[in-house]
Amino acid sequence: MTFESELAGGRFCIPECISCKKTVWPPAPRCSHCLGRVRLQDGNHTGTVIEFSKKENEYFCMVEFGAARIMAGIKHSPKVGQKVRVCRCGIRDGDYYFEVE
Repeated sequence: MTFESELAGGRFCIPECISCKKTVWPPAPRCSHCLGRVRLQDGNHTGTVIEFSKKENEYFCMVEFGAARIMAGIKHSPKVGQKVRVCRCGIRDGDYYFEVE
């Protein structure tokens, strides 16, 4: 089970070091802090919008999940500080995609 295989299956997981409990971002099989093994924390993670942009009728936002940050699409105009969750994610044409609500 890897970050990419879970993402390809539509599941957003946050990698965490088994030894020191730090979030490993970007995802890697070993912790960059202590070189410990990493496990994927599955769940309904809540993140915070830290900035956003609009292009034509599409909104995009930077979402922070603790030490992890992702760029995600969002259907409605977001607000900085708004709490969101990943509702869709995956890999399309080799690129990661995330949508939040």
